[in-house]
Amino acid sequence: MKDFGLFRGLLGRVPWDKSLEGKGAQESWLILKDRLLQAQQQCIPTKRKSGKDTRRPAWVNNELLGKLKQKKEAYRVWKQGQVTWEEYREIVQAAKDHIRKAKAQIELNLASNIKGKKKRFYRCVGDKRKTRENVGLLWKETGDLVTHGMEKAEVLNDFFAFVVSGNDPSHTPPKLQKAKAGSGRIRVCAL
Repeated sequence: MKDFGLFRGLLGRVPWDKSLEGKGAQESWLILKDRLLQAQQQCIPTKRKSGKDTRRPAWVNNELLGKLKQKKEAYRVWKQGQVTWEEYREIVQAAKDHIRKAKAQIELNLASNIKGKKKRFYRCVGDKRKTRENVGLLWKETGDLVTHGMEKAEVLNDFFAFVVSGNDPSHTPPKLQKAKAGSGRIRVCAL
């Protein structure tokens, strides 16, 4: 349970004048931040997530998990040759239908009660628009592994330039230079 009264009390008991006296802005900020985090740890509990539920999408329920287990078991039995292909396909289709209906039902429930469950709605929207921000490891044309950001950008730039122009990626367009100081125009000059 959150105890904001205790939080205010802990921060109110700190002699701020004495603890921040003669300190610079950076040191003062570090002291303030440290005291805030200590009070937060004492007064505001954190939610512990179990490993089982952290990666489970909102539309997965126990009934759907049962269907997915049936599908997995049917695949194992089909691979052993104990079930025909048609029987296996029926189970797979039933699982796919169930997944599709569960996703649609969750979205319908969210859409019908947006005002009452804003957090749930925006969490669902946020989950749908999350993108990967990291670019994986890349190989140069020379066969070298690229791991750093600027090198990755150069490799990707060369690749896209080649795809768009069809030219050799080692050939780069001419550099741009300013024509005169103050004119603001740009002039192309050959290398």
